[in-house]
Amino acid sequence: MAVALQNRVSTFEGWYYIIAQVIGAVAAAALLYVIASGAAGFDVTKGFASNGYDAHSPGKYSLVVCFITEVVMTMMFLFIIMGSTHGKAPAGFAPLAIGLALVMIHLVSIPVTNTSVNPARSTGPALFVGGWALAQLWLFWVAPLIGVLGGVIYRWLSGEPTGVVEGRR
Repeated sequence: MAVALQNRVSTFEGWYYIIAQVIGAVAAAALLYVIASGAAGFDVTKGFASNGYDAHSPGKYSLVVCFITEVVMTMMFLFIIMGSTHGKAPAGFAPLAIGLALVMIHLVSIPVTNTSVNPARSTGPALFVGGWALAQLWLFWVAPLIGVLGGVIYRWLSGEPTGVVEGRR
């Protein structure tokens, strides 16, 4: 999403990436389900790392607190991604900055929501848990989409990025 905000990939490539992420997240959740269901006493209804608020938040945080957490963490993550991949950023450090930022985000927000900052990550487990997880999934799509403002703010503050993101063929 960050590179789409920087106009470094086409709209088609941006949508293709989002769809691929959701498919990958569902496939990963299916694989984890197969592995976890092999343990005695496994009960998918106990959460399966689904994101949640109120009674389904690991720390029993309210909807408002969970919403704010997800928006702010997504904004920070996009800001860091865009800054570390900007044409003026030092080459080679983006993976380190992005990885460390994601670690920090998880340390802060796992106790609050089980950490989303990515709707695809939230969708995979929710499909297996069903019920409450699907009912609360809306927040974990809406908050990150609002968190895209981090990318918009970055772009406003930093000016035009340079360079095109291209995959190897």
